[in-house]
Amino acid sequence: MSLAIKPHLHHHNHRMQKPTSTNSRDWTQIYTIYGMEQWQTLLVLIFQAILFSVLSILFLLYFQPICQFLDTFFLFTHTSSTGGGSAARFAAGFTGCVTALSAVCLFFAAGNFFYSAVGLHYEMAQRIVSCVNDWSTVKVALDIGCGRGILLNAVATQLKKTGSSGRVVGLDRSKRTTLSTLRTANMEGVGEYVTCREGDVRSLPFGDNYFDVVVSATFVHTVGKEYGHRTVEAAAERMRVLGEMVRVLKPCGVGVLWDLLHVPEYVRRLQELKMEDIRVSERVTAFMVSSHIVSFRKPSQHILGAGEVRLDWRF
Repeated sequence: MSLAIKPHLHHHNHRMQKPTSTNSRDWTQIYTIYGMEQWQTLLVLIFQAILFSVLSILFLLYFQPICQFLDTFFLFTHTSSTGGGSAARFAAGFTGCVTALSAVCLFFAAGNFFYSAVGLHYEMAQRIVSCVNDWSTVKVALDIGCGRGILLNAVATQLKKTGSSGRVVGLDRSKRTTLSTLRTANMEGVGEYVTCREGDVRSLPFGDNYFDVVVSATFVHTVGKEYGHRTVEAAAERMRVLGEMVRVLKPCGVGVLWDLLHVPEYVRRLQELKMEDIRVSERVTAFMVSSHIVSFRKPSQHILGAGEVRLDWRF
């Protein structure tokens, strides 16, 4: 069986055009079903934004006392009263402006984080699904790092719409997450198309050439984070996941991932692995950083190069 990537996409050194979404949904519906991962980060951002907002208001309300405090006790005690007062007012005004600007930036960051985790995640899941031309021929698909199941259920919904008898497997590091994901699949009415299991993405518990389609959303960049995102060790872990994606993908199967920051290294590794039709979307800002969708097709005869190891390669 051969799967095709939709023809409106371009080669990896060009951009994908954004497909028109036919599956728009209000963010409140998405949040009601899926909730939000990493909500602690959102709470920290909101708390910091409120704290800086309060501080900026205090600077505004108590501007004169703050100036007097600075003039009396700190750097300005040895200057003339006129010069010291001016310097104190400048310092207080500058600090108040920076505090207010920080509050605005933190509120924006919190809003972008929430949008990226809910509305944008759902939209990008639809775009990932649209990268596969014919879902009716898909028998088994895999979502790596399925989380609460936004992408997983988008794949299952597509299988259901096309009348496929296929199934999609969601893999996550946490058993608690997989149980939650099964609940969301039932809420979306696609529970019969979904299977979830716990496993290590760096050594996928599946045989070679097993899946017709492999997808992932904002997950690969988190692998190896214990080493620090910009270290050689972390990069090796991420590349190991890409190698595993290719290993379990059937010949002529399609892989699609949406991820942050490290897309150029993904493209280089996929080229090294001799993948075909490597395509990259336009830049999308998610979680305050750059993100892209990368799609590729495994050739009908995949032969490992001399410098490549099948399961556990490292830099």
